[in-house]
Amino acid sequence: MTTPQGTYHLTRFPEDPRDRLRAWDAADAYLLRHLAAAGVLEEAGGDSKGAGAASRTAFPAVVVLGDRWGALTTALAPHRPTQVTDSFLARQATLANLARAGVDPAAVRLLTTQDPPPDTIDVLLVRVPKSLALLEDQLHRLAPAVRPDTLVLGSGMVKEIHTSTLRTFERILGPTRTSLAEQKARLIHCAPEAHASRGRSPWPYRYALPDGIGVLSGRPVTNHAGVFCADRLDIGTRFFLRHLPRARAGQRVVDLGCGNGIVGTAVALAEPGADVLFVDESYQAVASAEETYRENTAGADRAGGAEFLVGDGLAELAPGGVDLVLNNPPFHSHQATTDATARRMFTQARRALRPGGELWVVGNRHLGHHLTLRRLFGNSELVASDPKFVVLRAVKK
Repeated sequence: MTTPQGTYHLTRFPEDPRDRLRAWDAADAYLLRHLAAAGVLEEAGGDSKGAGAASRTAFPAVVVLGDRWGALTTALAPHRPTQVTDSFLARQATLANLARAGVDPAAVRLLTTQDPPPDTIDVLLVRVPKSLALLEDQLHRLAPAVRPDTLVLGSGMVKEIHTSTLRTFERILGPTRTSLAEQKARLIHCAPEAHASRGRSPWPYRYALPDGIGVLSGRPVTNHAGVFCADRLDIGTRFFLRHLPRARAGQRVVDLGCGNGIVGTAVALAEPGADVLFVDESYQAVASAEETYRENTAGADRAGGAEFLVGDGLAELAPGGVDLVLNNPPFHSHQATTDATARRMFTQARRALRPGGELWVVGNRHLGHHLTLRRLFGNSELVASDPKFVVLRAVKK
């Protein structure tokens, strides 16, 4: 990525030489060009010669929200930004890209969407997320630190910026307009107002699950902003819940890509003696899963334990220690359609499973997951299907 701030070699995380998707796009480049042309950060006290050349107090409080793979944070590292992200993978990509650029990671403050927000913001840069709910929630969280003289700039591809996006900025922060498009990207200019009250975030959202889905019928679920299908039970998970395998006492079960934790919680309630690990790369998702699990198992007589992990799938687990993996893999990475995440999840599951352990997958039938499972496991069994979804079972030999 070549910008006025410099030229950077950036990669996504985990780095995969077969992955043709870039770690930056035209929206990142547009925002960086605009900042350089406006000279805002230099005027505010930034030092382009190195992040260690002055104390943090000499720099404006720059916050980067939703940086997808660390492109913005890396290019702006001399200004000692604070990055706020919901993605563990984005956080790891940022660290790798900073190191590749020769930047001391101490120059950048890395926060998650679940951490307490900064107290002061002089410059707020927002990469518009796919989830409008996540944007709404995070703007509410950051709003108390935003002043009328705070520079607020958003950036996204044209197809990512909708009328609802602009209304969200305007409702929470102040008057908002967009720029002309460049290379199918736009900027969002927001002029914060001094509000007596900006309102409160409606997130997390709680609702009761429908009937007819087994042990979780009618039970409560908690969804933090940004979790997939946060306001209702998605039809793929609904189908999966009707066909889940029965765990046994003493087994270690993983809800891989757990989202709000419905699948793992269903296993925990059906078999009180099973140990359940909830894993997701989203901090919002794991927080949702923990709250969903705690609320539904409070007072229950459970001998098995529960763990909650934000990470790169099962990469941190020792090989051969898992009995059962349950997975509803995504097939998008931001706006790109790809099976790379599913393939990585299946590969991690095979490594983590003991011999005889099983991976159960639900997915759209057109995605062809059965072919990937056959290549990795040597087998794939169709457990259930309907016109849209399949449930597949693979056994580690």
